[in-house]
Amino acid sequence: MNSEALQKVRRDLHKIPELGFQETKTQAYLLQFIEGLPQDYIEVKKWRTGLLVRVQGTNPSKTVAYRADIDGLPIIEETGYPFASTHEGQMHACGHDFHMTIALGTLERLAQSPTVENVLFLFQPAEENPGGALPMLQSEEMKAWWPDEIFALHIAPEHPVGTVATKGGLLFANTSELYIDFKGKGGHAAYPHLTRDMVLAASQYTVQAQSIVSRAVDPLDSAVVTIGKITGGTVQNGIAETARLEGTMRSFKADTMDLLKKKIEGLAKGIEYSHECEISIDYGSNYYQVKNDGTFMEPFQRIVEDLGYTFVESKAAMTGEDFGYMLKEIPGFMFWLGVDSDYGLHNGSLKPKEEALEVGVNVVERTIRSL
Repeated sequence: MNSEALQKVRRDLHKIPELGFQETKTQAYLLQFIEGLPQDYIEVKKWRTGLLVRVQGTNPSKTVAYRADIDGLPIIEETGYPFASTHEGQMHACGHDFHMTIALGTLERLAQSPTVENVLFLFQPAEENPGGALPMLQSEEMKAWWPDEIFALHIAPEHPVGTVATKGGLLFANTSELYIDFKGKGGHAAYPHLTRDMVLAASQYTVQAQSIVSRAVDPLDSAVVTIGKITGGTVQNGIAETARLEGTMRSFKADTMDLLKKKIEGLAKGIEYSHECEISIDYGSNYYQVKNDGTFMEPFQRIVEDLGYTFVESKAAMTGEDFGYMLKEIPGFMFWLGVDSDYGLHNGSLKPKEEALEVGVNVVERTIRSL
């Protein structure tokens, strides 16, 4: 595909964002595109709402995999694009429309001119929530086409087009969602002694939770515990019987995440005792750290620079990515692709520059042919 064709595919996909494991229109679009390619070397398997596409190599000794996530986010689009989302309240606000387009552009080139090795394209659903990488990794379809190496990219609004950034070792943090429900005894505000106030209990929990990182985590380590949402009560003159906290936890070390959960649960026991209530904790989606295999970094940097692009060594980020589960089992890496947007990821005004699409295809194709 030339740049105009890449742009059209991206815009088509941008119009139909779908949430995790609901990507039926997206899957159909991907299949239709793939069916239009030369079929001599291509095999396709469906997995839930995703796809596995294998391109047979000319003289293979291994399989190189490339992963593209395909789901959108529950975000209202505010770009003003003429090709804005047609699905109300949903948007490709994390660049997965770019990720898929780059994968399709690379797949087209390999279908027309295969490389020596087998190549596996993973169109993975539900990266945002609840997490599709781990169940895809455990699927029979994946086990049948198990790769020897794997890599992926993520768009980076903060970097200009033509810049690629990554590093050996830790790139993305361990992450966990956090949902805490409080159950007490409601009643009239005039009779507090007859109630068990869950707004008060949840508030004290929130305040005390801020001491977990500052007093339980090694100051030379990095971690985050954030309560982002509090709900409780029904009327202004009533004492709340229930309350709910929603938040997130992040850490650079896997064992630090275990420590955070231990402290979250210990704090709950104390609040239960002092407020005579019941607390339940749900960790929601948990993502394993993205840790790059450093042996790929030097050859990958040469690939980027030989193509005339700029390579930057990035810093580790507290963002989460379920691609970490794949890197835990398969040697590989992830990199950032500059798209130069004034607005960041998960923002309704995210507008990545489409010139980056061809950069992405060039880098991914050359990497596949060089690994």
